[in-house]
Amino acid sequence: MEAKKVRFAVVGVGSMGFAHVGNIQRNKDCELVAVCDIDSKMFDKLSSEQKQNVKCYTDPAECFADPQVDVVLIATPHYFHVDLAISAMQQGKHVLVEKPIAVHKKDAERLLDEAAKHPDLVKSLMFNQRTLPAHIKVKQLIESGELGQLRRINWIVTDWFRTQFYYDCGDWRASWRGEGGGVLLNQCPHQLDLLQWFFGMPSKVRCAVKLGKYHDIEVEDEINAYLEYADGKSANFISSTGEAPGINRLEVVGERGLLTLENGKITFKRNEMETSEYNRTSKERFSAPECWDCTIPVKAAGAVVGHEAIIANVAQCVMKKAELIAPLEEGIRGLELGNAMLYSGLNDVTVELPLDADAYANMLQKLIDTSRWVPKKVNAGAVDDSEFAKSF
Repeated sequence: MEAKKVRFAVVGVGSMGFAHVGNIQRNKDCELVAVCDIDSKMFDKLSSEQKQNVKCYTDPAECFADPQVDVVLIATPHYFHVDLAISAMQQGKHVLVEKPIAVHKKDAERLLDEAAKHPDLVKSLMFNQRTLPAHIKVKQLIESGELGQLRRINWIVTDWFRTQFYYDCGDWRASWRGEGGGVLLNQCPHQLDLLQWFFGMPSKVRCAVKLGKYHDIEVEDEINAYLEYADGKSANFISSTGEAPGINRLEVVGERGLLTLENGKITFKRNEMETSEYNRTSKERFSAPECWDCTIPVKAAGAVVGHEAIIANVAQCVMKKAELIAPLEEGIRGLELGNAMLYSGLNDVTVELPLDADAYANMLQKLIDTSRWVPKKVNAGAVDDSEFAKSF
């Protein structure tokens, strides 16, 4: 007898949502039973075979009421993640939410308050970067103590280049009203999640923010943040959507040396003696600890990685065969980092964490209320998110 498959519905069949349609159907433990989008034209993407076997909904409430649906995967514009996830859980559905968990911390807290009422449900985020072998290895090296006490982190993430056409192809993009932010809310949630996953949460954040520096948009397309941690380490985090070719390079300085991650390759310049000990005991004026140049081997994490790995993990958790890789509750941390950076830059202040959720929400609402920015509409099929809001 064939084992029962975990049945998924995808809400929001845009570029990412449609990709998840394929991700689900490639998994032997999963079955795609429904898709939902307020624009019925989006269903034209489905093959004739898919249309025969998959229900198509334009009303999320009807989709969530479908007894055939076990898990709801939410891939809509950011502002709708919270209300859709809450509605799905209230109908007894497991949820898998695309990044970010919410647009701002206060909304995320509202979602987590509801999630706590449903301990029996699986609740995950699409933090697929946690499944990559190099990221898993970096976390293992940090937690094992191999690097010694951490002193400094530098992460430059500028390989997110986007054209003006990218922003013009959806009227929800690159606006306070539609997206709630720019590079911090759209491109960087994965790195912000990894930043807290690797190193924990800082105690202070200071950030320089540039709005529309490279594009005709009203939100940030370049940021430069400085973070302080309670244990004394510091971090710099830089990101942009306006640089080409860009780079994604992580440097971690510990007492035992320098670890770098770039292009999936991990190198470690390992000191034979901890830096502070050498500093204290050396009788040389211009010397430094001898070090070894090490290439850290990275093994494949499994048969699948990325988005497919998170979907597989959720299915296994529904079947009670695994633990979550990216619990919903952890999504608020990276979001809070991004919110703190934006609040710091726009107000020219140092932010102490935890961030005042009300203050940030009020700032964002003011930005929305006072905005006079009008997006270009080069894509006639672009979804108006205000219409989506009316559908549930």
